[in-house]
Amino acid sequence: MTIRVLIVDDQAMVREGFGALLAAQDDIDVAGSAANGAEAVDAVWRKQPDVVLMDVRMPVLDGLEATRRILKAPGDRHPRVVMLTTFDLDDYVYEALRAGASGFLLKDAPAADLVHAVRVVAAGDALLAPSITRTLIADFARRPQQDRPRPERLRVLTPRETEVLKLIAAGRSNGEIAELLVLAEQTVKTHVGRILTKLDLRDRAQAVVIAYETGLVQPGG
Repeated sequence: MTIRVLIVDDQAMVREGFGALLAAQDDIDVAGSAANGAEAVDAVWRKQPDVVLMDVRMPVLDGLEATRRILKAPGDRHPRVVMLTTFDLDDYVYEALRAGASGFLLKDAPAADLVHAVRVVAAGDALLAPSITRTLIADFARRPQQDRPRPERLRVLTPRETEVLKLIAAGRSNGEIAELLVLAEQTVKTHVGRILTKLDLRDRAQAVVIAYETGLVQPGG
């Protein structure tokens, strides 16, 4: 399957550099680019990308609000959004998790990480492997939020699903979870799917947020 990618950044050099790198991959097609969030919202509607690489800070409309609008747009098909940032701890990034972003990537990350990020989120996973993502989520979880979900929300999960959710929050892949729990990887995938459905979540990134916010997992634990 060819992955269609939209690149959103207010710097032309970044758009062109990322575009050239991704276009060189056999399984990736650069569907287009946008210089701000408003252009991104329009481009998603017109181009129907599978993945959007979204800069956080841009003129006209920032990446956070653009992500909200894109993921709340009518219809069943929404792209996965990977937030691009030059800061390892950016206030916008925490809110982007709530908005449904599937991952984060520093702009100065190696080229291989960019390609990997696109493939991972296109496959329906969350970009949780890099240490920066775990740091962001842990720091986010420490912040007081009046509207944090209560632990009771997790009562809809079975004991096994709760166990799987803890491991997802630890950044474990399906393969690693399968090995730790001595399960078939397909069984783990089924558990993950049920967790997302029961908690009404988009993907693993939001599952991690819920795990921290409800206190199921403690930052640094």
